[in-house]
This record gives sequence, C-alpha cells and structure tokens, in this order.
Amino acid sequence: MWVSPLLALVPAVAAQLPLPNPPFLPPNISSGAQASSGGYPNPKWSSLLGSLLYFYDEQRSGTLPSTNRVPWRNDSLIYEGLDVGIDLTGGFYDAGDYSKDTFPLSFVLASICWGATDFGKGYDLANQTAYLDDTLRWGLNWLIKAHPNASSLVVFIANADKDNSYWGGDRSIPSPRSVYLINDSNPGTDAAAGAAAAFAACSNLYANRGFSNSTYSAPASLRNDSYAATLLTHAQQLYTFAVNATNGRKTYQTSVPQVAYAYASSGYGDDLTFAALFLAYATGSTSYYQDAESYWTKYSLKDEMRIFNWDSKTLGLPVLFAQINQASSSFGGNFSTWRSVAEDYFDNLINNKGPGYLTGDGLLYYDGDSDDAGLNPALNTAMLLERLAPMASTNAKAVTYHDYAQRQVDYALGKNSMNVPYIVGANPNSPQNPHSAMAAGGFDIGEIDTNPAQEAYVLYGALVGGPDKRGRFFDIRSDWPETEIALDYNAPMLTLAAIHVMNDTKDPFFTQLQPGAYEKVKPKGQPCDSAIDTGCEGSRLSKGATLAMAIVITVVGLIVIGLSVWYIYLLFKSRRAGPKLG
Repeated sequence: MWVSPLLALVPAVAAQLPLPNPPFLPPNISSGAQASSGGYPNPKWSSLLGSLLYFYDEQRSGTLPSTNRVPWRNDSLIYEGLDVGIDLTGGFYDAGDYSKDTFPLSFVLASICWGATDFGKGYDLANQTAYLDDTLRWGLNWLIKAHPNASSLVVFIANADKDNSYWGGDRSIPSPRSVYLINDSNPGTDAAAGAAAAFAACSNLYANRGFSNSTYSAPASLRNDSYAATLLTHAQQLYTFAVNATNGRKTYQTSVPQVAYAYASSGYGDDLTFAALFLAYATGSTSYYQDAESYWTKYSLKDEMRIFNWDSKTLGLPVLFAQINQASSSFGGNFSTWRSVAEDYFDNLINNKGPGYLTGDGLLYYDGDSDDAGLNPALNTAMLLERLAPMASTNAKAVTYHDYAQRQVDYALGKNSMNVPYIVGANPNSPQNPHSAMAAGGFDIGEIDTNPAQEAYVLYGALVGGPDKRGRFFDIRSDWPETEIALDYNAPMLTLAAIHVMNDTKDPFFTQLQPGAYEKVKPKGQPCDSAIDTGCEGSRLSKGATLAMAIVITVVGLIVIGLSVWYIYLLFKSRRAGPKLG
C-alpha cells in the first residue's frame, strides 16, 4: 500500500509546546470538598480543566512518552497495524474497552479544537495549553497514520470476539487485531467527511484562525503554521474522497459492517456539511461554503435538528454557519438567517417545545438518545448554547442561553438528586466504579462487579455516562450506561470548563458537597437499562401471570366481538323492518 509522504513530515512539524515541569496532576479527591481561596482564574475550575485533559492521557495506546503522567498505565499494542503494513500504534482507546474507533474520535477532535478556537483563553489562563497541544497531537498524529493515502482511511481496529470477552489490564490485550479500512472501492462518506472536519477544525486552531475575537476569545496559544498546513492537506484529501469516491456515497457501515454494533452512522449529510464549513473557513473558499449550504438543503438537515454528538452534527451546524458568516461576509451567507435557525430550535427547547425536556431533578433529557449516556446530550447542548449566547439577537436571549447551559453544568458537577459530581476523582461523592477494563483491576468479566471489590485505579477526570431518567445513579461497574467512560463524554465538558475558567470566579458546585452526601440518598435495588434489567422486574409479570393475562384478554376480546356482531345484526334488522318513505 502506498503511504502518503505527509507521514514523513509529521516529526518535522510536530514540535509542540514544552510540558510544564513539574507536571500538572489532578488534585487529591478530598480537596474537591473544600472551597478555594478564590482569585482569577479560579483554581478549582483550572484544576478541573486539567483533570479533564488528564483523562485522555489515561486512554492512550502505544508506546507512552517519557512525559507520561499516569503511573499505572503501560505501553500497549506497540506493533498495532504492522501485520497489515501500516503503523497504527498510538491513538486513544475509545471507551471502557480497547477498540479504536475513527468516526467518534474524529468528532472528539473536531469538538475539542472548535472549543479551543472559540474559548482558548481558558486553556491559557489555566496553564493547560501545553497539555491541550499534547492531547490533540496524540490523536491527530494517529489519525494521520490512519489516512495512509488520499482515498483510504482506517475506521476500526479491534477483534470483536476477543475484545468483548477480554476484561483486564493494558499489558495483555489480545493481538494482533483486525484492521478495517474504507477506500475508493468500499467508501464511507460519513467517516471520511468526519475525519476531514476534524483535520480542518484543528487546522483552524493551529493556524490561529479564530471566528471573531470581538465575540469569542482568541484561540489557545499553540500556533504552529506548518502543522496547520499538514492538517489542512489531510482535510482536503479526505473531503474529496468523501464526495467523489468511485463507488458513490455510502454510510461507512455499508462497507465495514463490523462497526455497526457500536458506532453505526445514521447518515452522512451532516458530516459533509460539517467538513465543508470548517474547510470553507480554513481556506476562505466560497466553493466549500456553497457545498455546505447545498448539503443543508439536499439532505433536509433542518428537519434533523435534535442533538449534537458523534453521529449527529446537525444541531451544531446553524451555530457554525452563523459564526462563519458573522466573522466574514465574503462567503455570501446570511448571518441573521442562520442565527434565527439556531435560536428557533433553542428557544423551543427552553420553552419545553423541543425534542428534549428537563427531568424531575433538572437534567436535559432526550428519549432514546439519553438512555445509554444521560449526560452527553445535555452537555453537548450546553456547549452549543454557550457558543450561541455571544451571538444572540437580544441580551435577554443571551442570558437565558447561558443560564440554561449553566444548570446543565451544575447538574453534572453535583447539583442533582444524587449529590454526585459525575467526574471521577473530583470529589469524595464522585463515581467509584467507572466501567473501564484498564482501571478496574480485574481479569474476569464474569465477576466484573466483585473482582476486585474496589476499583484498582482512580480514573481521574473521566466523565461517566450518568444517571437514568429518574435521576438515579447506582454506581455499578457492569452498568455501562451509567458508569462507562468515553472520549466523547469528556469533549463538551472540556469546552465548558474552559469557558468557566475565563468567566467564573466562583468554585464548581462540587466543592459544596461533603463526604457521604451520595450515600445518604443512594438508590436501593438495581437499574433498569440496557445493561442491567433486574430493576425492571417490579413492573413485570411472571410467565404464568403473563399467560393468564393473555388468556383473559383473548376471552374478553372474543366476548366483545361477539356482542358487537349481535348488536350490529339487531340494528340492521330493525332498520330493514322500519317504515318506508314515499
């Protein structure tokens, strides 16, 4: 397989910011129950931002650098991809297991870079910009490797049978693993466009191409023009591949069915638009911009506005359209029109007319989308609201958007019925049993909750899936909808924390929670979700009762039908026997 000459350039252009010495390490858990002495920037928000970035160090694959900050992590899968002729070492493990998934990773990188472009001052103030740079390059450099030529992209690395049954540490991950690619013959429009969006968004960050310094802060201070140029080249190649693949436009699971069990894509119109917009701003090209507006119409994306996540970028698109048109009139778009599209959706949401709604204890919830990761849709929505607020058409709307977003951030940080800050290690009431094969310390998936009884390592900075619709959180290791961690869960919280470093002198809510607050309200029983259904049994009938009920319903139904037929017969008979007219 031909390998892009760009790969040879990576070491030359990858000179990055020096990391602090001594390194930043997450503070002790007990300090999360103590108020800070104040000041600007607020030290608690700065530490939280640092801990959220630290989580990505915990998820690293490959040969760890000499600057590794996570003492319990080891080199892993250091020969990844060599059996198929591609160096695929490095990158991140996606979630609580060990797969590498390009489609959600691309979204994560795009989201982080977009946030650091708009609110980069937060990283600078918290002294976390070097770690931001380090994290992004660990992902981007792997994504470059995964794009070995103009029309190929690695989209998935795992061995489903082995990975699903392997529950253990990073030293014994089964290998070699299967490597799945899309290419010109077997395309994946969404995955290629998603990677193009990530490269373009991050090129904007590294080129210091902020949208509007009068509306947002300057990008984080990690400018590197040569690296930005490399990223842009990959973005343009992947976009061309996505649009012009010989075998047409297809969802990537059509070509690689193995990805469907975890990260199947619902469509590619949003991905094409997302990529075209970031490329338009990166290049100043009206052609890319016109592509984006064309996709918006062609794929009826306004009708698809619901949530913002790895699969659906649609909700973020009018916000990005508005940003680009506010920043430059050269693209020919209409800032007010796009702002109105965004405001219409969020105004309806806030006024309880949207697809999401607030649960009893205040979490923004989308049925179906929130069921397996309650916090993620809410925090992504909060992130978009904070981005829209500075562009809002009225000051009142700006305040409303910010306040709504703030309530979701406070919820995630402990202002909820469980008294749980859903970031591991942030406070004594934080989750104790994140669903993570690396951190758990056990080697028997059949005893995932009991071996060991206590999680072996604290997975500092990891945001877990979160509570159920009723606000309950059981903190059970095997209950992955509530306790699993993932690269995309942390992404919106990074941007939100950076915003708070810039603007908030008050401590995060979790400093108000004292040890034992969760134990006082911890729910009894078991969950009722995709992982554990024993908590559903109270509302279920036994097999015998179900059969009896079915018999009763059948008999009653037959009686009702019989009576109905008899009634109709009598009515018909009476009408035929009635008086005739004329």
